[in-house]
Amino acid sequence: MEETSDQKVELFVKAGSDGQCIGNCPFSQRLFMVLWLKGVNFNVTTVDMTRKPDILKDLAPGAQPPFLLYDGEVKTDTNKIEEFLEEVLCPPTYPRLAARNPESNTAGMDVFSKFSAFIKNSNPQLNDNLEKGLVKALGKLDTYLGSPLPDEIDQNSADDVINSSRPFLDGAELTLADCNLLPKLHIVMVVSLHYRGFSIPRSMTHLWRYLKMADAREEFSSTCPTDPEIHLAYAAVAKALK
Repeated sequence: MEETSDQKVELFVKAGSDGQCIGNCPFSQRLFMVLWLKGVNFNVTTVDMTRKPDILKDLAPGAQPPFLLYDGEVKTDTNKIEEFLEEVLCPPTYPRLAARNPESNTAGMDVFSKFSAFIKNSNPQLNDNLEKGLVKALGKLDTYLGSPLPDEIDQNSADDVINSSRPFLDGAELTLADCNLLPKLHIVMVVSLHYRGFSIPRSMTHLWRYLKMADAREEFSSTCPTDPEIHLAYAAVAKALK
């Protein structure tokens, strides 16, 4: 597709409790990160869903944020928006963000579902098993992050590479895989600690390295909603153990 240097890009994301700040929405943060990593000039507008603003009716009737306005054209499906941005904001002007290793796209994919079952449960008798399910899913992610990728292994070297030291899912740089996983992983951490007193085991050193490296990147840390916004979003979802 033809590239232009003056394209107008605006991302509409879910607003927080005050109607202005960034709300809890991993899909909004995912696209926010993608645009930031692409290095394109763009604006972010928060949409207060409690007031059903006219801009929502005019631009994307019936849609929920996030949605994208690109040179006057509205895109409303998160996956399709990501595909569109990868296609139109491409090299040599913009970096390609797709992961090179397919496994990076599926790493940690079951963490959020295990977390949801864990946090929505109100039966104390089920809590331990549901927590174990979450820990197992996190452990699989930790194992992936600690396993060398093909390009980390030197076939001509006599020394075997046992552990990976890469900062992110697919290597040295953030990719679309990270944009998808990190916002969800952040919610898992914040909500589990607040409502269940659960934190990721410190023995999962590869996963903690990943989280530390991600937090050092503005593209992630500056697009996160605040912890109170995440707590509020899950106030009616997180069930107290009875």
